[in-house]
Amino acid sequence: MAFGAGTVAIFGGNAFGVESLDTHNFFSFFGVSNGMKKFLHTTLAATLLAISSLASAQTLLNVSYDVAREFYKDYNQAFVAHYKKTTGKDIKIDQAHGGSSAQARAVNDGLEADVVTMNTTTDIEFLASTGVVAKDWAKKFPNNASPTTSTMLFLTRNGNPKGIKDWDDLTKPGVQVIIVNPKTGGNGRMAYLAAWSYARKKGMNDAGAAEFVAKIFKNVPVLAKGGRDATTIFLQRNIGDVLVTFESEVVSVDREFGEGKVDAVHPSVSIIAENPVAVVERTVNKKGTGELAKAYLNYLYSDEAQEIAAKHALRPRSPALLKKYAATFKPVQLVPVSEYFGSLSEAQKVHFNDGGQFDKIYTVK
Repeated sequence: MAFGAGTVAIFGGNAFGVESLDTHNFFSFFGVSNGMKKFLHTTLAATLLAISSLASAQTLLNVSYDVAREFYKDYNQAFVAHYKKTTGKDIKIDQAHGGSSAQARAVNDGLEADVVTMNTTTDIEFLASTGVVAKDWAKKFPNNASPTTSTMLFLTRNGNPKGIKDWDDLTKPGVQVIIVNPKTGGNGRMAYLAAWSYARKKGMNDAGAAEFVAKIFKNVPVLAKGGRDATTIFLQRNIGDVLVTFESEVVSVDREFGEGKVDAVHPSVSIIAENPVAVVERTVNKKGTGELAKAYLNYLYSDEAQEIAAKHALRPRSPALLKKYAATFKPVQLVPVSEYFGSLSEAQKVHFNDGGQFDKIYTVK
């Protein structure tokens, strides 16, 4: 349809009941001057164009783990700008966060995520087992589809009044430890596996490691649902002497609660926690967002995204950036999951499934 000089198209005309508006006659009816007509016409056209652009923009939903919200907030802004610059298209990214396993179950039950960005492979493997993501999801992107890694550390009260330095200190009487429930969040699973790995590195066999980890969980007054819930329990409810969490949570705590509230303590031994990602095939096939979802996850490996990750204390894959942010990423003996557990899937079966090792050492209070 062709429009005259004084006509503005109304995009999505059915909603307004018209396809176009003759602004020249419309403004003349109200006695608007020619100069003001031109200004109003230009402003109205620009506004309607912007509305049309927003209405037609593709929307992507990233369902992620609890303590990644600040990273993805910054990453999403960078990706939206990058995508606009390289394709000329406007897009919108929504994000949803919670305990990783709970998030995976929500996606499996119908939450229409376009992508999932988790903190343990088992949560994505669960979605692969039900056909929600591709069976070979780990081969779709570099580094086993894990653009970043993290590890576990301790956050203590300012000044570290209990003198906590390593995992042994978490077993002492009178020390309250805040940890995520390993059955509901990857944060808790990685904390459990890190403590177990420390015990093994100290020369204990599996029976000794089980006893050691049991002593830590005996000092847990309440299990948190997810990483952010654990931080809330520790800092807002003021429960516990030490919080076991991901290294990246230090930055989030400083930003939200102010610097100086906690001391970060890196234990001598910890676990390598990969942060895997995957396209949710079920959703993108329905919405037609497959290419956008792939581009979104691929850009996580870009120099810009890796730098953003490092600023949020997520360990980038880039050796140069690890060196640049050496003050953030303290030297720790990092143990791969495969060393004592085979894989996270095997660890899930042995330790975290119903009736597994965790159920044997922890009784709900």
